[in-house]
Amino acid sequence: MNPTVVAIVPAYNEGERIGRTIGALLRTGRVVRVLVVDDGSADDTAERALRAGAEVLRLPRNRGKSVALAAGVSASPEEVFLFVDADLGDSAERVTDLLDPVLAGQADMALAAWPAAGREGGFGIVRRFSAWLVRLFTGKHIANPLSGQRALIRPVWQCWRGSVGYGFEVALTIDALRAGWRVAEVPLPLSHRALGRSLPGFLHRARQLCHILYTVVARCLPW
Repeated sequence: MNPTVVAIVPAYNEGERIGRTIGALLRTGRVVRVLVVDDGSADDTAERALRAGAEVLRLPRNRGKSVALAAGVSASPEEVFLFVDADLGDSAERVTDLLDPVLAGQADMALAAWPAAGREGGFGIVRRFSAWLVRLFTGKHIANPLSGQRALIRPVWQCWRGSVGYGFEVALTIDALRAGWRVAEVPLPLSHRALGRSLPGFLHRARQLCHILYTVVARCLPW
């Protein structure tokens, strides 16, 4: 018998898309429950999530994705987690494909490999640099270490050593590989709200790069 699965959806001001994301997950019938962690939203994210059929855990203020996920894991007795970004909308249905290698015992964590974003995304600099960092620290090639869509078993989560802001995904990937867990990538046709090659998009990727660098450098220090 396969272990039960919970989908944990960290959400901050995602009222516009959260209902479609939850609906897509529930339609698959592959998750026991959908838990939305409302990360201090100022809009109606929590209310729309409840109406869509999810459980909601509300954080009193915005703390960031890794804190929201940690709160969701702490509130979940399940042994298999499916991490899903709140803005995937109908494409969230495909995220459950990540469960296949994990439940089959072929991988301990599965990451979604996104299709090329084209002009809707950046130039791929942060992604390629993150992949290089993962190889530097682990000797393993992971093409999409920035992917927030993941299926994993609880022991993989427990090896995470913490991170800063947008450094979470790279940190969890490095920590899992260094602990000897098997990490697989699964190509999935997902879509989300993209900032593109705009000023907000470039600023977002600059913050992302800084957080990744800080998180990775911290793993070299003796504390």
